[in-house]
Amino acid sequence: LADRPYPRPLPADPTPPMNAMQSLLTLLAHAERERDAALAALRGCQIEQRNAQAQAEQLQRYRRDYEQRWNSEFSRGGGIAIVHCYQGFVTRLTQAIEQQTHVAAVAAQRMAQAETAWRECELRVASVGKLIGRRNLALRDQENRREQKLQDDQATRMAWERRANRFAPA
Repeated sequence: LADRPYPRPLPADPTPPMNAMQSLLTLLAHAERERDAALAALRGCQIEQRNAQAQAEQLQRYRRDYEQRWNSEFSRGGGIAIVHCYQGFVTRLTQAIEQQTHVAAVAAQRMAQAETAWRECELRVASVGKLIGRRNLALRDQENRREQKLQDDQATRMAWERRANRFAPA
């Protein structure tokens, strides 16, 4: 075959594309695990924020109910000692509401951060998936070109053999 004038096939690529594809698939699996963990953290933060907000609202409702109940009590007349007790309790209740409102705000911030982290992970998964898709298309194109080249080489060989056979002495 070495003395034939038609082109010989090229040597195989020394770095098989499957190693690169396997690395991308491993990267995708890792990115998906990170995304799933970020989503679980986000769900936990959402629950924490809802609970903190619900507790703050419950404390506010309790204070409104308490004030209404005692306003009717004061209209009937009450001693100074009772008024001082009432004012002291309402002050502590207001502090508890402020503290719980702060807890709810912090939980909302954590939830927003967790949502941002989850979105970044989701974007990373989508990016790696898109890269894998492009690599698959490139590999398919490369394989199609290789097959076409082999077919062209085979056709060239056959043409050379027919030509050689036509001019060969009978």
